[in-house]
Amino acid sequence: MAIEFPQIDPVALSIGPIDIRWYALSYLAGFLIGWYLLKKFLIVYPTKNTTAQHIDDLITWVVIGVILGGRLGYVLFYNTAYYMENPLEAFYVWSGGMAFHGGLIGVILAMLLFTLKNKIPFFELADRVAVVTPIGLFFGRMANFINGELVGRAWDGPWAMIFSKGDVARHPSQLYQASTEGIVLLTLMILLQNLKSVRERRGLLAGAFLTAYGTMRFFVEFTRAPDAHLGFITYGLSMGQILCIPMVLIGLTIIFTANQRHAKT
Repeated sequence: MAIEFPQIDPVALSIGPIDIRWYALSYLAGFLIGWYLLKKFLIVYPTKNTTAQHIDDLITWVVIGVILGGRLGYVLFYNTAYYMENPLEAFYVWSGGMAFHGGLIGVILAMLLFTLKNKIPFFELADRVAVVTPIGLFFGRMANFINGELVGRAWDGPWAMIFSKGDVARHPSQLYQASTEGIVLLTLMILLQNLKSVRERRGLLAGAFLTAYGTMRFFVEFTRAPDAHLGFITYGLSMGQILCIPMVLIGLTIIFTANQRHAKT
């Protein structure tokens, strides 16, 4: 009774010898839509010392942070032993292998440098960026589904899916993550941003994003198969779940600090 995976071609378009993949288009869509909405939010909710030109410039910094951080995170968190033996391949970004938590760290560092350079309050800008980040997460997870990668754990439920010939039926965990980390989280962040009491607390939206994403992913990963070369790390938890724990703790700390700072003003 399982659903057969539709076997979507990961190549969306070929122009001569150049293949344009859905995964690359998902990154592009996330950046472009996020950039557009960020500029719109800046008009409605102005950020100190921040102009539309700053947002245009920021996108370049964010793209670099995502790519370098995502790749480095994958190398360090998910496949250290392999890249210790093949160090040059760590630079082969085109061969695949990106980690969200690494990309997040890369973006945070890029934004820190950008805000210092332009004398922009970091948490004010981080709050705006946090609201649009789920858009990229949604498209990224949909690309994972199209590629038939990061599949779920074995399951025989009503919407279980067989991703490859001869494999067992599994959770379509990519769709779960696209729904929670993408749609649900985006809705939550927009609702929070609309509250004046939240916007007045610098950093609260950024903290809410870290906390909500980390919590959602931690629980959804119980339906996702662990990386084959890593398996479960400890206490039946995957690497993704372990990385979400400090993420949630940092998010809660930022929320607490934002409330404390606001109470003193």
